[in-house]
Amino acid sequence: MNTINVVVAGPRGNMGREAVSLALEEETFTLTAVVDSKNDGATLSDLEGLPNEDVPVYTDVARCLSEHDVDVLLDLTAPKFGRKHMEIAFSHDVRPVVGTTGFSETDIAELRTLSEEKGLGAIIAPNFAIGAILMMKFSQLAARYMTDVEIIEQHHDGKLDAPSGTAIKTAQLIAGERDEKRQGHPEEKEELRGARGAELEGMRIHSVRLPGRVAHQEVIFGGVGQTLTIRHDSLNRQSFMPGVKLAVEKVLTLETLVYGLEHLID
Repeated sequence: MNTINVVVAGPRGNMGREAVSLALEEETFTLTAVVDSKNDGATLSDLEGLPNEDVPVYTDVARCLSEHDVDVLLDLTAPKFGRKHMEIAFSHDVRPVVGTTGFSETDIAELRTLSEEKGLGAIIAPNFAIGAILMMKFSQLAARYMTDVEIIEQHHDGKLDAPSGTAIKTAQLIAGERDEKRQGHPEEKEELRGARGAELEGMRIHSVRLPGRVAHQEVIFGGVGQTLTIRHDSLNRQSFMPGVKLAVEKVLTLETLVYGLEHLID
């Protein structure tokens, strides 16, 4: 079996460190290079806390992809870089797998068009945890029968966006299974602004940010005389690596952009 040449962008981040280890340990992957916001010209062994490997470090994504034979750019940086890095990857005939959030519907549509024009697969994954994907799919099914629902997501206090991409994606999947509706008392009033959380098609989404958290979400459905709670907990970032592996392998078989790993799981 041919190995997959991977470049990891964001190797010093929590997710990036795990992805570097995955790319080094997985027999079918080759870690070709990493892209960092600094340390240009160094090697992976020069970066504190990372494996002692002679893997080159670049600050310029385009130069990195120009100088190496790369199959997949695995981008785990920050939302503001995701689209730019995808466009650079396409221009170098490299398939991007992106784990950052913050993409608008317009971004996704335009990037999908670019992906199809190039005939290159791409994946944007709000969440790489297989259990989280199942949580979303189970919630989508439940919404056909229980239409009152609220979402509570909890993450570490270093997360930049709220609600999380997973919470938004879950709400969008639920919205596709039910009519938009206002929930709660029709005359309810927030005594403190934001007490009822964000709203998407009548659903309420609540974000918790605390040290000690990693990534957690519960979807609570309410019906006459009953509730149903579907919950997923990522206890460490290793929980995301099976999904990262799946995405890197699957993107090679695609010729369009896929938003969300749920589309890759039967």
